Amino acid sequence: MKLRSTLALAVAAGLLASCSSKTETTPANPGNYIITVSPAATTAVADYLLTAKSLDKDTISTKGNGIEQDGSYRYYVTHNGKFFSMLYGQQNPGAVTAYNIQNGKLNKLTNFQTETVQAFAPVNDDLLLFKISRSLTAPTSSWYKVNTNSLTITSEGTVNTLEMTKLGELAHFTWIKQVGTKVFAPYQTIYDRSFNTKYPDQGSIAIFNYADMKLEKVITDTRISFIGRYFQDGLSVQENGDVYGFSPATAITDGKMSTTKPSAIVKIKSGTTEFDQSYFFDVEAASGGMSVTSWQYLGNNTYVVNAVAKSEKTSAYAAGVRIGIVNVVDKTYKAVTGLPEAASISDITTNNYTPKDGKTGYVGVNLKDGTSYVYKIDASTQTATKGLRVEGGTITAIQHLD
Repeated sequence: MKLRSTLALAVAAGLLASCSSKTETTPANPGNYIITVSPAATTAVADYLLTAKSLDKDTISTKGNGIEQDGSYRYYVTHNGKFFSMLYGQQNPGAVTAYNIQNGKLNKLTNFQTETVQAFAPVNDDLLLFKISRSLTAPTSSWYKVNTNSLTITSEGTVNTLEMTKLGELAHFTWIKQVGTKVFAPYQTIYDRSFNTKYPDQGSIAIFNYADMKLEKVITDTRISFIGRYFQDGLSVQENGDVYGFSPATAITDGKMSTTKPSAIVKIKSGTTEFDQSYFFDVEAASGGMSVTSWQYLGNNTYVVNAVAKSEKTSAYAAGVRIGIVNVVDKTYKAVTGLPEAASISDITTNNYTPKDGKTGYVGVNLKDGTSYVYKIDASTQTATKGLRVEGGTITAIQHLD
């Protein structure tokens, strides 16, 4: 079934009634913070959406509370006053559910099926979605624009991601980012579904004109490996329009780490579409061997980063369980204190909330003993403070809706 017709039918149905087969209860802790939680279970279960008044205190639980999602492996984004919950369906279609929030309670606006997409991001009033090919013999990748006002597909198209690289490998976008009137899509080149590459020592960005999604150019930097990670946004746009990108240095060849480049940050000056060769921030050198695996921009050139020690880097996909503060102008990395010992942490969330005040971020910390907390990160003092406790599952994302 075509995505457009599926969405149109689903919007009509979704505005009339919500899905009755899933649990939806009045929140015990109504508020404008949204915490997504994967319940504790021995088999695959659906994520829950919980709300809270504060991230700094109190306790919330999945028990008799929250909105149950249709399936696990959910990814979340807020845009234009709405919260979107997207199911990663592997090779199957994926559900997308949209909510707004009133009086601290999430209200379902629509629920529809799409093809599973591997990258999505806000652009103008839209969500731009990309379904990305991993087959050399079928190298067509598809894009869709979902208008967040009408909740309809306004346009769709395709791009050949094999022709894009000129290397005999596919471009697999790690994420996408609006930069002015353009869309920047950093990618890793791959020759199979396991993300292996024969070109581990370069980072590239495809640049599209958003109005017609025409590919304008591809830029490449050989000082780094690829930018971002699978399902991890590696680009950030500053207040002055400068763009920064981090490389985790995790390219693999024949199943083994193969890049010779360090985890580093590069820059594209505002108004340009070329890497700034005068700027290079070797994060590994500045941090004593740490690699950035994800980041969150707080404002004022400052980031909260998930990081992993070089000696612990055994996977191209695992997010680090250490937290640092990076300033891209000062080229500094400072470790955060106040968190539990790394050995006791199961994982730390990468989809997180910040008020964009230049110093404050919130992350979810899931411990191996089964407890989960939201921690407040103060970048100005490089300290973490334990806040909201979450019972009954592990935190997967922290968002906020006005």
